[in-house]
Amino acid sequence: MASKRNAWVSRIAIAVVVVAVAVVYFAVPSVNSFVNDLCRRFSTGDFAEMRDFMVSYGAWAAVVSFALMIFQSVAAPLPAFILTFANANLFGWWQGAILSWTSAMAGAAACFWIARSLGREAVEKLCSKTGLATIERCFERHGDQSVLIVRLLPFVSFDFVSYFAGLTSMPFKGFMVATGIGQLPATIVYSYVGGMLTGGTKMLVTALLILFALAALAVLARQLYREHASRVKEGADAAPVLRQPCRQRSGGSRAVGPDGDR
Repeated sequence: MASKRNAWVSRIAIAVVVVAVAVVYFAVPSVNSFVNDLCRRFSTGDFAEMRDFMVSYGAWAAVVSFALMIFQSVAAPLPAFILTFANANLFGWWQGAILSWTSAMAGAAACFWIARSLGREAVEKLCSKTGLATIERCFERHGDQSVLIVRLLPFVSFDFVSYFAGLTSMPFKGFMVATGIGQLPATIVYSYVGGMLTGGTKMLVTALLILFALAALAVLARQLYREHASRVKEGADAAPVLRQPCRQRSGGSRAVGPDGDR
């Protein structure tokens, strides 16, 4: 009974927050302009745009970056690696990596609990039925490995995975552990490269993304091959042994005695 009450309280609280944010966005011109400008900066794919945006807040730059990571996780399915590059370029690669990793964990946790509180219908509105169905098939095939694979693919929304995980029976602790481990390697590499990037290194960024995509596809291809081989082996082991049919004479069958006499 208490769990149902808590679920309803969570749903009401989230609904109130969503409505309040929507009202502020449409009713306050400055907020509307701020959000639209932020989405425009994200959509450019230029980490320098995000770095300059954070620099404009001075000492609050790290707080703004943390909030932006949660924002892009919950409300805007945009590439988080842009923020990771910007953090590393602004704060240094290892400080930026810590900031990006912790803020991404917070964003993933927010998506998880929104999905767990509001259910699939609400998640489909936040994501899309097609995108959610794709992640669902990935989970059916690879289970927890989906977190690792999708995190390595910059063109697949990791946020969709967080939302879908909240719809499953996966415990929150297990989800956070898998999320933390899965995103750590990519965060470190993105941060290390981001710390060295300048405005004229788009080819390097492109090459890096392609490298990660190929690595993830290799992991996926290997997993699919192993699953196919396992199914083939199980099918061969389970194949029924054909029994030879008894041949009968036209005159009918007679009992066979212990010595083989009819």
